Amino acid sequence: MLLEALTSTAPSFPSFRRQCPTTLSCHVSFDVSGLNTRRNPTMKVTACSKVESSSFPLEKKRKVVEHVCLLKAKQVLSDKDEKDMLDYLYTSQYQMRGIVAVSLGRISNDNVENYTHAVFMRFQTKEDVTKFYENPFYSKVLKEHVMPYCHDLVNVDYESEVEDDMLPIFRKGEEFNYGVEFVHLFAFDDSALGAPVEDALASLEKLRKEFPSLIVQSTQGAYEMRIAF
Repeated sequence: MLLEALTSTAPSFPSFRRQCPTTLSCHVSFDVSGLNTRRNPTMKVTACSKVESSSFPLEKKRKVVEHVCLLKAKQVLSDKDEKDMLDYLYTSQYQMRGIVAVSLGRISNDNVENYTHAVFMRFQTKEDVTKFYENPFYSKVLKEHVMPYCHDLVNVDYESEVEDDMLPIFRKGEEFNYGVEFVHLFAFDDSALGAPVEDALASLEKLRKEFPSLIVQSTQGAYEMRIAF
């Protein structure tokens, strides 16, 4: 089974769902209003497509590794505990090398998987992601500030490409200060491999061309999933 992931950042607008000829495993997104150094803890569920940045000209590409963590928080999670959890996850970037961007928040509409929060991180290399998982500080954050408040979590990592420029790589600038983060995970049936998959991705690309002003940046790639309980 082929697994694909799509993420994009877009200005705030009403959420919507779209169907495509694949088996979908999960699709979530979250609002990112406010300063680019801190993401607003709110999220939504919707579909998204692979696009190029709407603000940067096509230039040389650079590989990056996208990390998505989906959380299922306990119903008794208080505002204080939620803030503590998100703050520790967000500030992890200052304790470890290799993280170039972080965005996180709370899912704001229903999803069948019952995920409540999500974290998006961008790394420079696959080696940086491996070191991230093995870092004692991150393990301590999970043990003391995340898992006490969550039933389980799912990690998804995939390699993609972005424009080889400081602003799009580090997700800096006014366009990244607010809007919605979309994460769309696909699980393609074996019978869909080949032409059906290419057709599905082409349809998503067509969707992007129809709404070029709505999406700031998007990436996609085959992903590895890690589940923790």
